[in-house]
Amino acid sequence: MSVLKKFAGDTAIYGLSTILSRMIAFALTPIYARALPVGGNGIFTAMYGYAAIINPILAFGMETTFFRYLQKKNDNRQLVYNNAFGAVIAISIVFLLFSLLFLNSIIDFMQTGDVKDHADYAFYVKCFLTILITDAFCVIPFAKIRAEGRPIRFGTIKCLNIFIVVFFNVFFLFLIPMIISHKLPGGEWMASWYRPKWVGYVFLSNVIASVCTIFLLLPEILQLKLKFDLGMFREMFVYSWPVLIANISFIINEALDKAMLKHMLPASISDQEVGIYGLCAKIALFLSIFVQAFRLGAEPFFFNHSKNKNAKETYARIMNYFVITVVIIAVALVANVNILATIIVGPETRVVNNHVVQNIYWSGLGVVPPLVFGYLSLGIYMNLSVWYKLSDQTKYGLYISGIGAVLTIVLNWIFIPKYSYMASAWISFVAYAGMMVMSYLWGQRNYPIPYQIKKNLAYIVAAIVIVFISFSVFNRNMFIGNGLLILFALAAFYAEKKELMALLKKN
Repeated sequence: MSVLKKFAGDTAIYGLSTILSRMIAFALTPIYARALPVGGNGIFTAMYGYAAIINPILAFGMETTFFRYLQKKNDNRQLVYNNAFGAVIAISIVFLLFSLLFLNSIIDFMQTGDVKDHADYAFYVKCFLTILITDAFCVIPFAKIRAEGRPIRFGTIKCLNIFIVVFFNVFFLFLIPMIISHKLPGGEWMASWYRPKWVGYVFLSNVIASVCTIFLLLPEILQLKLKFDLGMFREMFVYSWPVLIANISFIINEALDKAMLKHMLPASISDQEVGIYGLCAKIALFLSIFVQAFRLGAEPFFFNHSKNKNAKETYARIMNYFVITVVIIAVALVANVNILATIIVGPETRVVNNHVVQNIYWSGLGVVPPLVFGYLSLGIYMNLSVWYKLSDQTKYGLYISGIGAVLTIVLNWIFIPKYSYMASAWISFVAYAGMMVMSYLWGQRNYPIPYQIKKNLAYIVAAIVIVFISFSVFNRNMFIGNGLLILFALAAFYAEKKELMALLKKN
């Protein structure tokens, strides 16, 4: 089997479970849009924004470091596992102790607006502390499963986690109200404590799922041994902390804008604006799902094949196919943005008391194109980042991501008060695109890879033009957008036909 076919197989195996689990999670979005008030969605979006920033801090870049050191220290795999897992556990415990020490201050910080509800926010914060710690404990066991080539177990646990989340969301938000309204057995008791449309039930569902995941991973967790190598740990720490900073920058670009929107906009509109932005951004997450699936397959593959004679040529070909795939997905998302919006947040208008009422969420669809191309840039950056990971120059990841984070924070600080969430969407694109360009330029100086840069740029520019025509010129017309999509896909297939045929003929 050719190297590229093996890479495609690995990506498909590990990516399929991620795509499936993310698609199921995506299906929760319209549930939240209908079952929670706009303000509740704003609280939900902001809280997960903070959690997304903290998650990589607790993981400390040890997932990437784990793969790198399994390749470098193949004869000491148990020690690599002990060091990586032990580091994450120690960091998580320290974080939990400090969080409990300053719990009331954290709760006060999270509350905005004139109405303060300390008890509710105390519950939200405690839920998220539980989720953060349990998820951190799962990082290295999941990496171990991937390293050992057990994709079925990996996918099963990931999908079970999402199934539990969905089940309890449906139970709390829909089944209990139905039991109460129909006066079914247990309904009177449930009515005594149940709170309709309370966002706390969403957080509780996630707590239950995270705790269940810990139990499912017990076979891997119990393989941890209290035997560490301080010399190896120092090496791993030097490698991992720039990776940590790089991961934080990704999350800053992804999530901090929502937190800044919540605290920089007037309290009377902040939750509503964050709710609109958070739900409309879910449309662009389809592309993010593919990028995440690619990363799960690509990271172990890149490390395992780094010593092959034609490794750099292989990386360049992977980049070419990756770019083609993501630009087609980007065009497809924008071409069908109205359909996706209807599924996620409901139709554009509805009749209430004989009056046509506009769906407030549709006012935020303008964020989709810049966010889509932001995720496209992020995916290319992840592909490009192979050079500093394989050459042990992770400090460059720190430089690049640090610049991206500064851009995100400063530009959002300047433009949010005037342009609200539209500023955040465009700034996300600018930051990711800047990181992509910097990584390419530094990479070609330090670890040159023969990327087909002119061809890749041509595909990206063509996609941008098509998206502009579809979204702005023809006002999101589905038929014109999909017609342009088909023409674009056929042109890409024609341009790549010879190489694709040659690849498929290889054993």
